Amino acid sequence: MQQASSSSEVEYILPLRWDDDAHLDELTDYLTALRAWADVTVVDGSAPERFAAHAAAWSGLVRHVPVDERPGANGKVRGVLTGVAIARHERIVLADDDVRYGRQALDAVVSALDSASLVVPQNHFDPLPWHARWDTGRTLLNRAVGRDWPGTYAVRRSVLRTVGGYDADTLFENLEMERTIRAVGGIVQARPDLYVARRPPTTRHFLSQRVRQAYDSFAQPARLVLEASALPLLCLLRRRPAALTVVVLALVAAAEGGRRRAGGSAVFPATSALWAPLWVAERAVCAWLAIGTRLRGGVPYGGQRMPVAAHGIRTIRRRLEREHATGVARK
Repeated sequence: MQQASSSSEVEYILPLRWDDDAHLDELTDYLTALRAWADVTVVDGSAPERFAAHAAAWSGLVRHVPVDERPGANGKVRGVLTGVAIARHERIVLADDDVRYGRQALDAVVSALDSASLVVPQNHFDPLPWHARWDTGRTLLNRAVGRDWPGTYAVRRSVLRTVGGYDADTLFENLEMERTIRAVGGIVQARPDLYVARRPPTTRHFLSQRVRQAYDSFAQPARLVLEASALPLLCLLRRRPAALTVVVLALVAAAEGGRRRAGGSAVFPATSALWAPLWVAERAVCAWLAIGTRLRGGVPYGGQRMPVAAHGIRTIRRRLEREHATGVARK
């Protein structure tokens, strides 16, 4: 059932695929608060019994629909594009099922679309079990040298509709979406000062994602080279503790710079930077495991292997030009 119209003209699209409903009550509470601020569409790719349970829990609360029939191995992309196709508003917030907006953050990210096609806020974990602290080290280093990749974006519906969506056969789907928008001249606005909470995954899920996340670096070759070079460097420094200490301190200092950037110390605890060297050591190993996975045909996903992390902007632009010339576009 479609919810009553909210006061804000914004569509909140949540792609979902659950194997169990351990967090159903918590998500339902969040959707109950969210519906006062936005029109909410949950695009549900769960198995039939789970879909039915969700439909019962959210009847009259949000619009709850299945993923439509469209090509692509990445179910999240297919869910997003299903929601975009039926969105009721120009301004859209895309968010994973673990993202938790407050009213102020939601209003801010939507308002930022006044001057952008795509807005990139900053996620932070809340609460912070050990593995969330570990992964926060990655977040801080990303902030120190550029920006992080969140699980939520704000986007103009017309831009995604104009380009026909983005490739659902890519693993690093957020980068693919951003590059597709840049390929047509869209303005991407990073907002490292706009903080949105995110629930941490289970420890099991965190561990299962280590190599897959490292594989994303195939879409950023310079980064992949840097990450792969870390392992031989660490091996070289193994017998030089003084030099290794300098490297560790440099990583902590860089992460601390990322923590303090744009008011980040308000959401990232003071000890967060200390976890950065551990994440670097993890990525040094996982980068090589990802390379081995690439040689075997890509990352296993949905019963098949996905070789492409994300396409370059030139490749995307050429694809869009071909589709325009032939009159064929993604739906």
